Amino acid sequence: MKYLVVLYDGMADYPVPELDGKTPMEVADKPNFDKLGQKGTVGIVKTVADSLKPGSDVANLSALGYDAEKCYTGRSPLEAVSIGVELADDDVTMRCNVVTLSDEENYEDKIMIDYSAGDISSEDAAEIIKTVQEHFGNDIYKFYNGVAYRHCLVWHGGTTDLGDMTPPHDISGRVVGEYLSKSENAKELIAMMKKSYDLLKNHPVNLRRIAEGKRPANSIWLWGEGTKPALEAFEEKFGLKGSIISAVDLLKGIGGCAKMNTPDVPGATGYIDTNFEGKAQTAVEEFRNGQDFVYIHIEAPDECGHRHEPENKVKAIEIIDKKVLPVVIEELEKYDDYKIMILSDHPTPLVTMTHARDPVPFMIYHKNGEKQGVDTVNEISAKTTGVYFDSGVELVKYFLGK
Repeated sequence: MKYLVVLYDGMADYPVPELDGKTPMEVADKPNFDKLGQKGTVGIVKTVADSLKPGSDVANLSALGYDAEKCYTGRSPLEAVSIGVELADDDVTMRCNVVTLSDEENYEDKIMIDYSAGDISSEDAAEIIKTVQEHFGNDIYKFYNGVAYRHCLVWHGGTTDLGDMTPPHDISGRVVGEYLSKSENAKELIAMMKKSYDLLKNHPVNLRRIAEGKRPANSIWLWGEGTKPALEAFEEKFGLKGSIISAVDLLKGIGGCAKMNTPDVPGATGYIDTNFEGKAQTAVEEFRNGQDFVYIHIEAPDECGHRHEPENKVKAIEIIDKKVLPVVIEELEKYDDYKIMILSDHPTPLVTMTHARDPVPFMIYHKNGEKQGVDTVNEISAKTTGVYFDSGVELVKYFLGK
């Protein structure tokens, strides 16, 4: 038996005015997804516990069958593992975004223009983080370069009692002052963020980017604090050899902590320009190399939700249907039996541009299973089936026949 999960990050949504009151899932032309749904089990699942924030970290852990209330220690430690950082027991890690802020004199009055610094390349960001490390790095703080706008700070002997360190993608277009933690423990971190603007505003990389009509990475933004993670190995937990295919450090970090394969895909960016075909072909190779369970994580719908790009969110769903699903289905048809699960980890509604905790639609197709399902899979049709799972853990147990 082969098991495939295709995780459309942030796909689930609310009705969108620009889409005539429909969701991207309702509007998207996704014949392959819908064909599977017509013969599969469709329903909704609660992926985020009431006690946790609806982040891609806890939601993807849930979709992999892990109880985040028991095993979650923070987002950034997972990303640090992916980058290759060796963490001590007393280390605290933080996500370090490079962002674009407006140019008001006082930092508190600046507006979060872009949490991704204009889709900054990993190469440009590496130069920015190098400068940040040279200026702020010491025996206590060390900055590590990641992918695109996503980077990491390790705080030796730090604390996670920092008040509210707000994710920058939650405050797009807002004045940042009220979202800066007032905790005494966060005082030095906030000071670094403020000083980084003066350090970076005239950085050579940013001057070039501005000349090219691109947004500058003129500040760091620290959030997502956590401590050294400890996940049970996926194979020990489920008896299956597993792989995670993703462009983002978070998912690779989860895979690394769970001792799963995390192959690199050239050209994988985490946005709508990612190498969709490369992800599909990598999944094929993982199955051919003996893996039982492959989890393809695709970030593009989530990024489009954060940026309020309705057309691109629809397009992302359609591209996955056209460039990913046919390739992996053709390969799986060579095996005697297989299952495919397609779901969103959490909604990223276009109207709010941030994550929500609503239950999300899922579809499970079994090659040798009974035919049921719905004509087309979306948020509304999934609710009409009456099939509901109260946690991702229970859904994954059902999917794996456990």
